Amino acid sequence: MDHMLTSQAESTGKMSNVTEFILLGLTQNPDLQKVLFAVFLITYLITLAGNLLISVTIFISPALGSPMYFFLSYLSIVDGFYSSSIAPKMIFDLISEKNTISFNGCMTQVFAEHFFAGAEIILLVSMAYDRYVAICKPLHYMTIMSRRVCGFLVGMAGVLGFVHGGIQILFIAQLPFCGPNVIDHFMCDLIPVLELTCTDTHTLGPLITANSGSLCLLIFCMLVVSYVVILRSLRTHSSKGRHKALSTCASHVTVVILFFVPCSFLYLRPVTTFPTDKAVTVFCTIVTPMLNPLIYTLRNAEVKNAIRKLCSRKSVSGDK
Repeated sequence: MDHMLTSQAESTGKMSNVTEFILLGLTQNPDLQKVLFAVFLITYLITLAGNLLISVTIFISPALGSPMYFFLSYLSIVDGFYSSSIAPKMIFDLISEKNTISFNGCMTQVFAEHFFAGAEIILLVSMAYDRYVAICKPLHYMTIMSRRVCGFLVGMAGVLGFVHGGIQILFIAQLPFCGPNVIDHFMCDLIPVLELTCTDTHTLGPLITANSGSLCLLIFCMLVVSYVVILRSLRTHSSKGRHKALSTCASHVTVVILFFVPCSFLYLRPVTTFPTDKAVTVFCTIVTPMLNPLIYTLRNAEVKNAIRKLCSRKSVSGDK
């Protein structure tokens, strides 16, 4: 990645004078920094443990072999990586005296954030399609959602996430940074970085942010339409079947809202920063990946039972 970024800058003749950026972080208050360090470290560890537990449980539990859980396992993996592309640096900076990040490190963070976010969006679409087929076309469910199709959708999530992140880097890495290098944020993101370029971004800026904003808006609209269709089709189901379908869909809708509302706020707007940007970014990159496994677990009896069996199996093997 570093070699690719350096080559891009050299090929355009716009080699940046800036070799590193200074991150101002969440706050300059030392006491508050210590509190936030403890809070976010615990949150990050819970995120890793929760998502790892769900993915491992699904992979080794025969009862969780349906396509819905197949997608959920990969969503948990992506959530773990997505949070890991942001949280460790932010947590370390809260107790560090020098909060800097190299130019290539900054570009890598932008790429990683949008790569995993793009992959998560496609996985959420795949999960919505899975629920649509299961509820609206139950007799053809196993034929349509075959293992091969599910594997293809997960593969496409990775490919499209890579393309989405690559487009961001393709534009930003070629912009000249020849003066200010202080980012009023705890991470490298599109708008804070664009504000430091020493060129007119009135045309290019909206194009870069639109890559994320339009993706958020388009996919969110598609998901809303899909769940409207699902809700309409539930009218013909029995009350028991309707309750089970609604329970499953409720978890997914909650995760979709938690992801797309902050995403829309951050990217569906002019290229400028707002005071609330840091709080919104913390929510969607730190808090949401922690909440996702809790949402899917607390509302799903099958996952809870599988986790209990896994824990009891480990305790029995430990006693032996």
